[in-house]
Amino acid sequence: MIRIVPAIDLIGGRCVRLTRGDYEQKKVYDGSPVDVAKSYADAGVERIHLVDLDGAKAGAPCNLATLEAIAGAVSCQLEWGGGIGNSKALESVFSAGATHAIAGSVAALKPELFEQWLEHFGAQMILGADVRDGRIAVKGWLEEAPFTIDQLVERFLPLGLRECIVTDISRDGMLQGPSSSLYTRLQSAFPDVTFTVSGGVSSLEDLRALDSFGLKKAIVGKAIYENRITLQDIKLWSQNALSPAWT
Repeated sequence: MIRIVPAIDLIGGRCVRLTRGDYEQKKVYDGSPVDVAKSYADAGVERIHLVDLDGAKAGAPCNLATLEAIAGAVSCQLEWGGGIGNSKALESVFSAGATHAIAGSVAALKPELFEQWLEHFGAQMILGADVRDGRIAVKGWLEEAPFTIDQLVERFLPLGLRECIVTDISRDGMLQGPSSSLYTRLQSAFPDVTFTVSGGVSSLEDLRALDSFGLKKAIVGKAIYENRITLQDIKLWSQNALSPAWT
């Protein structure tokens, strides 16, 4: 059954959501990130997706104090992305409590460095591939890299790449459903890699559809904040009660 990975996006230590990666289209939500993370952990999720939007823009982690506080409050896995531009930044993220680190800009712009990280940290490293109009976006989605997602995966697969989060920027924060065909194609082409759906998930129906396609993980953010998917839904899903086989 597909696993729900709830998202917490951070700006200035607060929970926010962007629309299509636009920092000018920012919505700030009530509730501290720590309390939100605890509510997800209490709902039984295996992992929480944390994004340092300040860090993505600045090129260095900016919300590590928040990461430390969350890590001290929950026992589930924490994947962290944003601002991991060098090995010092990566070490600081792990030291602050992340169990997994997402590298996007480095993987696209400094692939040799990401290769070193894969060799050293193995499955703790996740390839982040943010796609806009077929191109890889980097540096907080503000610039483009001359690679496709397939080219990146092909490069890193022999070095032990096992997870890849693919965000369809055009769907991010839009609540219009995910690009299912993109993820099913990638999962079929690279069966040894777990591709996480990111962008557009708006309902349990979306999750059921993704599950029926054999996909394994989906990041859910705005749909939770907007109460389209509730914490009770997540708890029941985590207990397999709302799987397609059950219904």
